[in-house]
Amino acid sequence: MTIRHRRQLLLTGASAALVLATPFLVRPTRAAQPLTPTPSQTEGPFYPVRLPTDHDADLLRNGSLLYRRGQPAWVEGTVVDVDGQAVSGAVVEIWQCDEDGRYHHPGDGGRADPAFQGFGRMQVGRDGAYRFRTIRPARYSGRTPHIHFKVRLGSHELLTTQLYVEGDPGNERDVLWRRLSPESRRALTVPFEVDGADVRARFPIVVMA
Repeated sequence: MTIRHRRQLLLTGASAALVLATPFLVRPTRAAQPLTPTPSQTEGPFYPVRLPTDHDADLLRNGSLLYRRGQPAWVEGTVVDVDGQAVSGAVVEIWQCDEDGRYHHPGDGGRADPAFQGFGRMQVGRDGAYRFRTIRPARYSGRTPHIHFKVRLGSHELLTTQLYVEGDPGNERDVLWRRLSPESRRALTVPFEVDGADVRARFPIVVMA
Protein backbone atom coordinates (compact mmCIF):
# COMPACT_ATOMS: atom_id res chain seq x y z
CA MET A 1 0.00 0.00 0.00
CA THR A 2 1.46 3.37 -1.00
CA ILE A 3 1.82 6.24 1.47
CA ARG A 4 -0.66 8.26 -0.60
CA HIS A 5 -3.25 5.45 -0.51
CA ARG A 6 -2.81 5.03 3.25
CA ARG A 7 -3.30 8.78 3.80
CA GLN A 8 -6.53 8.74 1.78
CA LEU A 9 -7.87 5.86 3.87
CA LEU A 10 -7.04 7.68 7.09
CA LEU A 11 -8.73 10.88 5.90
CA THR A 12 -11.81 8.97 4.73
CA GLY A 13 -12.06 7.15 8.06
CA ALA A 14 -11.65 10.38 10.04
CA SER A 15 -14.34 12.12 8.00
CA ALA A 16 -16.75 9.24 8.51
CA ALA A 17 -16.08 9.25 12.24
CA LEU A 18 -16.73 13.00 12.37
CA VAL A 19 -20.02 12.65 10.51
CA LEU A 20 -21.15 9.92 12.92
CA ALA A 21 -20.01 11.81 16.01
CA THR A 22 -21.33 15.27 15.11
CA PRO A 23 -25.08 14.59 15.63
CA PHE A 24 -24.31 13.14 19.05
CA LEU A 25 -22.26 16.17 20.03
CA VAL A 26 -24.71 18.84 18.94
CA ARG A 27 -28.03 17.16 19.73
CA PRO A 28 -29.56 18.94 22.79
CA THR A 29 -30.49 16.90 25.83
CA ARG A 30 -34.21 16.19 25.84
CA ALA A 31 -36.55 14.59 28.33
CA ALA A 32 -36.92 10.83 27.81
CA GLN A 33 -40.69 11.32 27.87
CA PRO A 34 -42.61 14.56 27.20
CA LEU A 35 -43.15 16.54 30.38
CA THR A 36 -46.66 17.40 31.56
CA PRO A 37 -47.46 21.10 31.09
CA THR A 38 -48.05 23.08 34.27
CA PRO A 39 -51.83 23.33 34.85
CA SER A 40 -53.43 26.66 34.03
CA GLN A 41 -55.80 28.57 36.32
CA THR A 42 -57.84 31.72 36.13
CA GLU A 43 -56.08 35.07 36.04
CA GLY A 44 -58.43 36.39 38.69
CA PRO A 45 -59.72 39.94 39.05
CA PHE A 46 -56.57 41.68 40.25
CA TYR A 47 -54.04 41.65 37.42
CA PRO A 48 -52.72 45.24 37.39
CA VAL A 49 -54.74 47.72 35.38
CA ARG A 50 -51.53 49.71 34.98
CA LEU A 51 -48.10 48.29 35.69
CA PRO A 52 -46.27 49.95 38.58
CA THR A 53 -43.28 52.10 37.74
CA ASP A 54 -41.15 49.66 39.71
CA HIS A 55 -41.95 46.15 38.48
CA ASP A 56 -38.65 44.30 38.83
CA ALA A 57 -38.09 40.94 40.55
CA ASP A 58 -37.85 42.42 44.08
CA LEU A 59 -41.36 42.93 45.45
CA LEU A 60 -40.06 43.99 48.87
CA ARG A 61 -38.73 47.27 47.50
CA ASN A 62 -41.10 49.63 45.72
CA GLY A 63 -39.00 52.54 44.50
CA SER A 64 -37.33 53.90 47.63
CA LEU A 65 -39.81 52.20 50.00
CA LEU A 66 -38.97 48.95 51.80
CA TYR A 67 -41.68 46.48 52.80
CA ARG A 68 -40.98 45.01 56.25
CA ARG A 69 -44.12 42.98 56.92
CA GLY A 70 -44.81 39.33 56.23
CA GLN A 71 -42.24 36.58 55.94
CA PRO A 72 -39.59 37.29 53.28
CA ALA A 73 -39.38 34.55 50.69
CA TRP A 74 -37.51 33.57 47.55
CA VAL A 75 -39.68 32.04 44.83
CA GLU A 76 -37.63 30.50 42.04
CA GLY A 77 -37.59 27.88 39.32
CA THR A 78 -37.12 27.32 35.62
CA VAL A 79 -39.32 27.64 32.54
CA VAL A 80 -38.94 24.71 30.15
CA ASP A 81 -40.95 23.21 27.29
CA VAL A 82 -42.39 19.70 27.24
CA ASP A 83 -39.06 18.38 25.92
CA GLY A 84 -37.28 19.77 28.97
CA GLN A 85 -35.58 22.57 27.00
CA ALA A 86 -35.23 25.99 28.62
CA VAL A 87 -37.53 28.58 27.05
CA SER A 88 -34.91 31.31 26.67
CA GLY A 89 -36.36 34.81 26.57
CA ALA A 90 -39.65 33.90 28.27
CA VAL A 91 -41.02 36.59 30.57
CA VAL A 92 -42.37 35.52 33.98
CA GLU A 93 -44.78 37.76 35.88
CA ILE A 94 -46.08 37.34 39.42
CA TRP A 95 -48.60 39.32 41.43
CA GLN A 96 -50.03 38.85 44.90
CA CYS A 97 -51.63 40.61 47.84
CA ASP A 98 -49.73 42.21 50.71
CA GLU A 99 -49.69 40.80 54.25
CA ASP A 100 -53.10 42.39 54.93
CA GLY A 101 -54.65 40.71 51.89
CA ARG A 102 -54.74 43.81 49.67
CA TYR A 103 -53.87 44.06 45.98
CA HIS A 104 -52.64 47.11 44.10
CA HIS A 105 -55.83 47.26 42.10
CA PRO A 106 -58.77 49.71 42.08
CA GLY A 107 -61.13 46.75 42.40
CA ASP A 108 -59.61 46.03 45.81
CA GLY A 109 -60.11 49.53 47.11
CA GLY A 110 -56.60 50.80 46.41
CA ARG A 111 -55.59 50.17 50.02
CA ALA A 112 -52.52 47.99 49.50
CA ASP A 113 -49.37 49.00 51.36
CA PRO A 114 -47.44 51.34 49.02
CA ALA A 115 -44.14 49.79 50.14
CA PHE A 116 -45.13 46.39 48.74
CA GLN A 117 -44.55 46.29 45.01
CA GLY A 118 -47.22 43.61 44.55
CA PHE A 119 -46.20 42.81 40.95
CA GLY A 120 -42.90 41.63 39.48
CA ARG A 121 -41.60 40.77 36.04
CA MET A 122 -38.37 39.27 34.76
CA GLN A 123 -37.02 37.68 31.61
CA VAL A 124 -35.35 34.29 31.91
CA GLY A 125 -31.94 33.64 30.39
CA ARG A 126 -30.59 30.76 28.35
CA ASP A 127 -30.97 28.44 31.35
CA GLY A 128 -34.67 29.32 31.76
CA ALA A 129 -34.17 30.31 35.42
CA TYR A 130 -36.25 32.90 37.26
CA ARG A 131 -36.11 34.19 40.84
CA PHE A 132 -38.33 36.62 42.76
CA ARG A 133 -37.90 38.23 46.17
CA THR A 134 -41.29 38.54 47.82
CA ILE A 135 -43.26 37.36 50.87
CA ARG A 136 -44.78 34.02 51.71
CA PRO A 137 -48.26 34.51 50.24
CA ALA A 138 -50.95 35.73 52.61
CA ARG A 139 -54.60 34.77 52.66
CA TYR A 140 -57.45 37.13 52.04
CA SER A 141 -61.21 36.76 52.39
CA GLY A 142 -62.42 33.68 50.52
CA ARG A 143 -59.01 32.51 49.24
CA THR A 144 -56.15 30.43 50.50
CA PRO A 145 -52.62 31.94 50.19
CA HIS A 146 -51.42 31.95 46.59
CA ILE A 147 -49.25 33.77 44.06
CA HIS A 148 -50.44 34.45 40.53
CA PHE A 149 -48.10 33.56 37.65
CA LYS A 150 -48.11 34.44 33.99
CA VAL A 151 -45.56 33.36 31.36
CA ARG A 152 -45.20 35.08 27.99
CA LEU A 153 -42.92 34.59 25.01
CA GLY A 154 -42.99 37.60 22.76
CA SER A 155 -46.64 38.38 22.03
CA HIS A 156 -47.77 34.87 23.01
CA GLU A 157 -49.19 34.11 26.43
CA LEU A 158 -48.00 30.61 27.31
CA LEU A 159 -49.47 30.13 30.79
CA THR A 160 -51.54 31.76 33.50
CA THR A 161 -51.77 29.90 36.79
CA GLN A 162 -51.56 30.13 40.59
CA LEU A 163 -49.01 28.79 43.07
CA TYR A 164 -50.15 27.42 46.45
CA VAL A 165 -48.45 26.71 49.78
CA GLU A 166 -48.07 23.05 50.67
CA GLY A 167 -49.74 22.18 53.97
CA ASP A 168 -51.68 25.43 54.34
CA PRO A 169 -54.97 24.66 56.12
CA GLY A 170 -56.83 27.03 53.82
CA ASN A 171 -56.22 24.88 50.74
CA GLU A 172 -58.98 22.39 51.48
CA ARG A 173 -61.48 25.25 51.80
CA ASP A 174 -60.40 27.04 48.61
CA VAL A 175 -62.79 26.51 45.71
CA LEU A 176 -60.12 26.79 43.00
CA TRP A 177 -57.67 24.47 44.75
CA ARG A 178 -60.39 21.88 45.42
CA ARG A 179 -61.30 21.78 41.72
CA LEU A 180 -57.79 20.66 40.80
CA SER A 181 -57.05 16.99 40.15
CA PRO A 182 -54.58 15.32 42.55
CA GLU A 183 -51.87 15.56 39.86
CA SER A 184 -52.55 19.26 39.28
CA ARG A 185 -52.52 19.96 43.00
CA ARG A 186 -49.09 18.39 43.25
CA ALA A 187 -47.84 20.51 40.36
CA LEU A 188 -49.14 23.80 41.77
CA THR A 189 -48.65 23.26 45.52
CA VAL A 190 -45.07 23.52 46.78
CA PRO A 191 -43.39 23.73 50.18
CA PHE A 192 -42.18 27.09 51.44
CA GLU A 193 -39.21 25.86 53.42
CA VAL A 194 -37.39 27.82 56.12
CA ASP A 195 -33.99 29.04 54.98
CA GLY A 196 -32.44 31.16 57.73
CA ALA A 197 -34.58 34.27 58.23
CA ASP A 198 -36.34 33.64 54.92
CA VAL A 199 -38.39 30.92 53.34
CA ARG A 200 -37.73 29.49 49.91
CA ALA A 201 -40.04 27.86 47.37
CA ARG A 202 -39.13 26.18 44.11
CA PHE A 203 -41.76 26.14 41.37
CA PRO A 204 -40.71 24.51 38.08
CA ILE A 205 -42.85 25.59 35.11
CA VAL A 206 -43.49 23.54 31.97
CA VAL A 207 -45.15 25.24 28.99
CA MET A 208 -46.17 24.42 25.45
CA ALA A 209 -43.77 26.67 23.56
